[in-house]
Amino acid sequence: MQKAESLRRQLHHHNHRYYVLDDPDVSDAAYDRLMQELIRLETDYPELVQPDSPTVRVGAPPLDKFETTAHSIPMLSLDNAFKDEDILDFDERVRRFLKSDQPMLYTAEPKLDGVAVELVYENGRLASAATRGDGITGEVITANVKTIGSVPLRLQPSEKLTVPILLEVRGEVIIGLEAFKAFNQERTEQGLPVFANPRNAAAGSLRQLDSRVTARRPLEIFCYGIGAVEGLACESHWEVLLALRHFGLRINPLIRARITVSEVIDYYRELERRRGSLPYDIDGMVAKVDRLALQQRLGATTRSPRWAIAYKFKALQEVTVVERIDIQVGRTGVLTPVAHLRPVVVGGVTVSRATLHNEDEIAKKDVRIGDTVLVQRAGDVIPEIVKVVASQRTGAELKFTMPAACPVCATTVVRLEGEAATRCINAACPAQLKERIKHFAAKGAFDIDGLGQKLVEQLVEKKLLSSYADIFNLEEDTLAGLDRMGEKSAQNLMRAIAAAKKVRFDRFLYALGIRHVGEHVAQLLAGRFKGIKALMECSREELEAIDGIGPTVAESLIDFISQPENRKTIDTLLERGVQIESGASLESGRLEGKTFVLTGALSGLTRRRATDLITGAGGRVSGSVSANTDFVVAGDSAGSKLAKAQSLGITVIGEDQLRAMLDSK
Repeated sequence: MQKAESLRRQLHHHNHRYYVLDDPDVSDAAYDRLMQELIRLETDYPELVQPDSPTVRVGAPPLDKFETTAHSIPMLSLDNAFKDEDILDFDERVRRFLKSDQPMLYTAEPKLDGVAVELVYENGRLASAATRGDGITGEVITANVKTIGSVPLRLQPSEKLTVPILLEVRGEVIIGLEAFKAFNQERTEQGLPVFANPRNAAAGSLRQLDSRVTARRPLEIFCYGIGAVEGLACESHWEVLLALRHFGLRINPLIRARITVSEVIDYYRELERRRGSLPYDIDGMVAKVDRLALQQRLGATTRSPRWAIAYKFKALQEVTVVERIDIQVGRTGVLTPVAHLRPVVVGGVTVSRATLHNEDEIAKKDVRIGDTVLVQRAGDVIPEIVKVVASQRTGAELKFTMPAACPVCATTVVRLEGEAATRCINAACPAQLKERIKHFAAKGAFDIDGLGQKLVEQLVEKKLLSSYADIFNLEEDTLAGLDRMGEKSAQNLMRAIAAAKKVRFDRFLYALGIRHVGEHVAQLLAGRFKGIKALMECSREELEAIDGIGPTVAESLIDFISQPENRKTIDTLLERGVQIESGASLESGRLEGKTFVLTGALSGLTRRRATDLITGAGGRVSGSVSANTDFVVAGDSAGSKLAKAQSLGITVIGEDQLRAMLDSK
């Protein structure tokens, strides 16, 4: 009795922190263990069940900051599986309940680590949107959801399917990993606190009272099911998903339809392997009985449907010890404290470092050298310390203070009023130079293949690079004589540098590393100005008149272009052969709305150049083939993407056909 009550108290506490405060203080794995223990107790001793047990109630009540609304059909949570046997037991339970000895077919999909929402469409128009809340009642967030580009405000009608009178759509709102890193980087440069992970950022963005703030956040959605519906006849869950896609709603391209239980387990293995390469966080797989009639017969318990289960991945949080705290200096001079940890395996990866972001973050979490801490890892995001396990303190832990001088160049550091960041203001600081050059050569910028971290450090230390403009003054013989280079590597790098001299205007601007100018802002500027000369002659008022550019960005740009050394560097880049394709020269609209996938080796175009040409003509380049792909451009040695395109009946073209499409009038 006492054990059950203790578990209930703990789970109520964790539900409140997770669902209401968006600030969990235990790992998902630890929470799951508590829940499984309580379920076992209440199953073995039914007299222990209480009306307010967490096994009966889903989540926690919403905050009072928004209006609330009741879901017409509860948004229940899912039972969890942690091993293959749990999936096989689930399949057996389903067949036993249905009194069927026939193999059951399931539709399975990645379990996105985001925020569940419900979109209500009436006569094809988005009438309202709400959070999941406690599963029974959610918070109304219609204005915020309308700012998400992947949420259609009106469903697409057609001859095949009539738009339903009522359609309640369930989906997961997420922030992609690249967008999350850029978003946090922008907040760091603005001196604002960063988010711990993409899920927290998505939750915080959806719960903004000012929808204009939400509109600036990189939110997206994948839809996975429906609630109440009037005017749509489907026989299977897969048909429902196809109908949603038909109406213009986004579904995950990795969904597997109508597969057996053994194929469900194989699919889980595949997702586990692909997890680290996906552009968003997933924490498992969801399998659902495909036939809707069977779902209805199976029904639900008070907590979860009997026809669906979540197969969770291994935990991405573990406990370790902070052995020391060092300082890293970034390209904008920001000093970032980094905790060096006793190595620990988190989700299959050995973690030995975690970012502490800034002085305020250290003070907020009260992280000390010698502390036992809970660390988490999400995708390829640098691991972070979630919390200190204060109960493990011995009194020997040491408080950390930010240095008064830059640890690289010894210049006195500053912290501006209103900012969380501490900065080295020495523009010649070697640490900043290395980071600026790495940024300049990165994929979203000049994309110079072969110019990696180790080589950049070597070139700066040997004083062969004193600015990123010096990249275009490097010589093959000099490169060949460096450590771990040799003739072949030097030749390849020189070819990559030569190919990089032709660059799109927005990539050029992003490469310069101007504070607050990320890829999106660079695209806005490239669309407004014909070239770098026009931008360098603009006024603050002209910049602020551009939709999406505010006073902070405008001030940063004016500061950058008004400094003689920056103007000289740009002139040097042009003198050394860099050719900028202005926004006006990109012939947009020709491939508008078309999605391309590149596979194999192209003979006359680099992958980056082909991507630039397609996007410049209004098209989109995706990394994976799906039913939404319009064309697959296949070069030499094309592999699995070509085979998948052929199996889906997608048009496959060669490099010559792509050029013809780009050149057509």
